[in-house]
Amino acid sequence: MNGIDAVVLATGNDFRAVEAGVHAYANRNGQYSSLSHAKIENGIFTFWLDVPLALGTIGGLTSLHPLVKFSLEMLGKPSAEELMKIVAVTGLAQNFAAVRSLTTTGIQQGHMKMHIMNILNQHHATKEEKQQVLEYFKDITISHSLVVDYLENLRK
Repeated sequence: MNGIDAVVLATGNDFRAVEAGVHAYANRNGQYSSLSHAKIENGIFTFWLDVPLALGTIGGLTSLHPLVKFSLEMLGKPSAEELMKIVAVTGLAQNFAAVRSLTTTGIQQGHMKMHIMNILNQHHATKEEKQQVLEYFKDITISHSLVVDYLENLRK
């Protein structure tokens, strides 16, 4: 839903309504189930997503809010149907990336690697300290506390 929500918000649609609809749909059989599916048939990998979407590209914020207008222009001024396809594909791509991460390095390691510079900047690390920390954590699972502890030890 992270990717879906981002596009829905950027295009001036109601992400809360989309969230509610998608979560209700995932629980439509009385038990929460996956929205994404995968199969291999005749050597062909197929990955798809089933999500209920009702989005618009005309009215509401679409012509009033400058960032919404800009977002729709960047997407090539899609019709409502095209926007729903874009949103679904974005959700599928985000889901595929999460599955890939789970089956390779793991979400925690990849996610924290993305945030290590934020941690270092928050603690006013010098360029040299950043280089040393990045080198040290190159092959180590990162947590906020481990980075801070390592940085503090460097400074002693």
